[in-house]
Amino acid sequence: MAPPRNVVKIAVQMRDAIPQLIQLDQAKPLAAVLKEVCDAWSLLHSERYALQFADGHRRYITENNRMEIKNGSILCLSTAPDLEAERLLGGLQSESREGRREALRHLVLLAPDMTFAQEVISRDGLQRLGTIIEDGDDLGEVLALALRAFLELMEHGVVSWETLSIPFVRKVVCYVNMNLMDASVQPLALGLLESVTLSSPALGQLVKSEVPLDRLLVHLQVMNQQLQTKAMALLTALLQGASPAERKHMLDYLWQRNLRQFIYKNIIHSAAPLGDEMAHHLYILQALTLGLLEPRMRMPLDPYSQEQREQLQALCQAAFEPEGEPLGAGLSADRRRSLCAREFRKLGFSNSNPAQDLERVPPGLLALDNMLYFSRHAPSAYSRFVLENSSREDKHECPFARSSIQLTVLLCELLRVGEPCSETAQDFSPMFFSQDQSFHELFCVSIQLLNKTWKEMRATQEDFDKVMQVVREQLARTLALKPSSLELFRTKVNTLTYGEVLRLRQTERLHQEGTLAPPILELREKLKPELMGLIRQQRLLRLCEGTLFRKISSRRRQDKLWFCCLSPNHKVLQYGDVEEGSGPPVPESLPEQLPVADIRALLTGKDCPHVREKGSGKQNKDFCELAFSISYDHGEEEAYLNFIAPSKREFHLWTDGLSALLGSPMGSEQTRLDLEQLLTMETKLRLLELENVPIPEQPPPIPPPPTNFNFCYDCSIAEP
Repeated sequence: MAPPRNVVKIAVQMRDAIPQLIQLDQAKPLAAVLKEVCDAWSLLHSERYALQFADGHRRYITENNRMEIKNGSILCLSTAPDLEAERLLGGLQSESREGRREALRHLVLLAPDMTFAQEVISRDGLQRLGTIIEDGDDLGEVLALALRAFLELMEHGVVSWETLSIPFVRKVVCYVNMNLMDASVQPLALGLLESVTLSSPALGQLVKSEVPLDRLLVHLQVMNQQLQTKAMALLTALLQGASPAERKHMLDYLWQRNLRQFIYKNIIHSAAPLGDEMAHHLYILQALTLGLLEPRMRMPLDPYSQEQREQLQALCQAAFEPEGEPLGAGLSADRRRSLCAREFRKLGFSNSNPAQDLERVPPGLLALDNMLYFSRHAPSAYSRFVLENSSREDKHECPFARSSIQLTVLLCELLRVGEPCSETAQDFSPMFFSQDQSFHELFCVSIQLLNKTWKEMRATQEDFDKVMQVVREQLARTLALKPSSLELFRTKVNTLTYGEVLRLRQTERLHQEGTLAPPILELREKLKPELMGLIRQQRLLRLCEGTLFRKISSRRRQDKLWFCCLSPNHKVLQYGDVEEGSGPPVPESLPEQLPVADIRALLTGKDCPHVREKGSGKQNKDFCELAFSISYDHGEEEAYLNFIAPSKREFHLWTDGLSALLGSPMGSEQTRLDLEQLLTMETKLRLLELENVPIPEQPPPIPPPPTNFNFCYDCSIAEP
């Protein structure tokens, strides 16, 4: 007879004792279970003991998490968390340095457990660790362990970062500013200050005033990837917490100190692979720097501004006037205004008064900035563009000003200027760090591309929107390749001609649509079940390979990873925490198991509990698109296993695989694309023998029946 559902067979081990194989009744109080285990080993005072998972982070078993114990789990009997916390905190007071070090090591190992952390915090453990950090008697391993334990305890969110004292924060700042420090101390100190800056505006201002930007630049130049990452994390946190004016001042200073050049040469093009965390912070730095353009993008031209009128005049002079001959010299005011209106028309403004064109926001004054930059830094290309088009027929003229305004809007959309930073994105462009004024330089390349595409399309004024669509596609396709420099971008985008864009569109359309002949549609319908079975098999194999997922809290992005995979027999999901950079673990080593039979449903997007807790702000859009959860039976209650996919593709693969396990249809966009690709390939293979044979839209007509059915065969005729 099978054991009851709430009874699991487990092993309990203890040092220097023979392990016990017991049947754990989940309906029985945990205290009673502990009493039975202690009695079997003749241990008195069972209240002094507790059960822990034997692998993973050795979490304590409580009434809240006991349902995570599955058949075959291995537990160990250890000291109760309150007594262990008391013992280790007492060890921190030891006069022996080795005793303090040993206590801190055990504290770091147990601090990730919420039950133990609450016991330590309730006994003023944070204050005791804070004293060790503030005293700074040992600047080596003891200080590093104290900082790590402090960070682990604070990560539980039991105590707010805003409660930290100013002297404590200043002491941590001192460790960051010291020249001679243990290599393991400064990354931890930087990580602590990052958390403080992101969580407390008041203490963030203190960190900003106490940590010089030059000091962070020094840390970035040390060839230690962990130290570089934490220094970049604190730098981006300080930039995010600054006001727009302060942020501009800070970024200008960092660019003057050659931060961009260092990032481009020593981080992006480093021999060591770029970590996900560093990629995220480079994305934030790029987004914040491009965000400096937003005020100009939101500001319309002021027709009463003398400076802006002079800038518009400078555009005309650079395009039309011989050097040393000002526009309308010696003419009356009316004549000069008439000439200006005509010149503005030649420049490609839709109105004789440019203020009416530049009133649109976006792009506002950013379009004027781009035009001025192009005229000053590429004067020959600018003059050639304007004069070449002003000499064409009116209907074939490519309007420079109108094109510049629309192109600036397009670049702002592609580069997401002014949009809030995503908490998970790593989509930075190496080209952005290859040179100064990257946005304006990109505009200079793009406006010349637009003129080239205009001529290739033989466009007229009525085709303006069509040209912009092609240019958008050219820019988007090239940016997606992530060219490492502006020159490489220029080369790639210029090879993507209008003819090449048409070829790519046609190829993609053929791949996506295929032929619509009824016989082939019928053939495709017959092939679908077999190919869907193949896709389902691939999805399940992908789940068996497993994926590394990043943990994300409601407060900030974390450096922690966990791994999840499906067992080869498709019966159990295995998962557990892993260390950064360690790679996928062996499935047998994963501590946690979730039987597929216990899964109730698959949730995605806003239906996930961790998305509902985080809120629905605009900056959480990426978070929401990659989120999915599994609801499963947790005793008599419903529990959730929450995921944040590392990419949209992984999100589709996992949701498809889990849907297949639950017997639900696989309805993701990736499944649709894979099915379409397989159908196209299989259909072409089946039709190879019919090459150059026209396939009729309708089946051939059935011939009429014969006049009679008196068919006969003369069997008397012998065969020769």
